[in-house]
Amino acid sequence: MKPTYTAVIQRDGKWWIGWIEEVSGVNAQSETREELLGDLKVALNEALEMNRAEAISATNDAYEEVSIEL
Repeated sequence: MKPTYTAVIQRDGKWWIGWIEEVSGVNAQSETREELLGDLKVALNEALEMNRAEAISATNDAYEEVSIEL
């Protein structure tokens, strides 16, 4: 099963703004609700890819990836 994330969104004047609860720094602002949700998905995917690359670069090439379920 793919992980799911929670978007907190709201209308602010003519803009829609939102944040991903589970990942600090993932946020977006768009003109429509649909655009906002799409932009949040892109931002989340980019953040997860950057975090993964950073974690792997901190290893000494001998590492193991282990899935952890809550």
